Amino acid sequence: MTGLFDRLRETRVSRARRPAATAAAMLIGIFLACGFVGLRFNFSPSLPIGLYVTTTDGRANLVEFCPAEPFAALAIMRGYRDPGTCRDGAAPLLKPVVASAGDVVELSARGVSVNGVLLPNTAPLSKDTRDRPLEPWPFGRYIVDPETVWVASSYHPRSFDSRYFGPLSTAAIRDRLKPLLTL
Repeated sequence: MTGLFDRLRETRVSRARRPAATAAAMLIGIFLACGFVGLRFNFSPSLPIGLYVTTTDGRANLVEFCPAEPFAALAIMRGYRDPGTCRDGAAPLLKPVVASAGDVVELSARGVSVNGVLLPNTAPLSKDTRDRPLEPWPFGRYIVDPETVWVASSYHPRSFDSRYFGPLSTAAIRDRLKPLLTL
């Protein structure tokens, strides 16, 4: 009788669940293993889509960090960050460092200038893609303090970066990255 009931309970859906669950577990395992060995996937438009690798090279200008409050909560609430490994439960951000200690940063309606050079695609926007208001960091001239950096993407004009949250503490930097395979 047991075999009869097993066949009655087995449906197309129940037969598909096991392979789907196995595939999901394998993908999660691969994703976790990649993180453990220092590989990072980027699907955000702030950088080229692709695979990045952590490095101990202090000259690498890409950094992974968890933003500080209140900007971390804003990024989560608005969906700028996916679920991830930061303390707040969201994914870290990957951004290029554009200015470090001693550099002069000017933030204006035109964008971010570093040592007198305007970076392309860095003009702060007044609204995000869903027409919600965005507040830029106060416009002005800043000399970058030791133990801080400014991060900004000139790759895409809608990047959530220092034009909105100002300087980043170097203590917030989790890893430095180099591109491995990008599109």
